[in-house]
Amino acid sequence: MSIYNYVAIISMLFMTLLILVQTRGASLGAGIGSSGEVNTERRGTDKTIYQLTIVSALVFILAILLGIIIG
Repeated sequence: MSIYNYVAIISMLFMTLLILVQTRGASLGAGIGSSGEVNTERRGTDKTIYQLTIVSALVFILAILLGIIIG
């Protein structure tokens, strides 16, 4: 296994953990219709977790693509 595979596995696990930690939209109907929340701006730790999730997803995609191209 190359280093890209290890990076992809670690970033995938980290991204999964971050997604499970997020609390926004926790109700079952939140994805289907309106959840009744007026405040849609992320603040504090919620914003940090959201940004870390995006970064880990980008690292995951980049590691997969580099593993395919170089590997």
